[in-house]
Amino acid sequence: MASDIACSLTQKKCKPCEGGVPPLAPDAVQNYLSGLPGWQLTENKKGIFRTWKFKDFLSAMDFLNHIAHVAEDNDHHPDFHLTGYRNVKIEMTTHAIDGLSENDFILAAKIDEVPTALKK
Repeated sequence: MASDIACSLTQKKCKPCEGGVPPLAPDAVQNYLSGLPGWQLTENKKGIFRTWKFKDFLSAMDFLNHIAHVAEDNDHHPDFHLTGYRNVKIEMTTHAIDGLSENDFILAAKIDEVPTALKK
């Protein structure tokens, strides 16, 4: 079941970010992460990521293709990593501010709604 934070984020749409605003404060980042299980801070704390292991290559590609449409609809684009034919890692940051914005968490919450065919 999705958290209140995740539900609230999925109702929002990413806003264009051309810079000129500071990245989210560490306490805001931790608050958002608390409502998005599985998402973690990158080592440099300027991004977030999550990993999945799919049942097969086509399931992983189907997931990534679905996310590509969600990302395009929100005009916020994550980095995709597909390794070992079924291991997916998605990373997000807001490049214009060299850190995290609410957009990263909005897209993470929407990605969590995408159906997955994970390896059992």
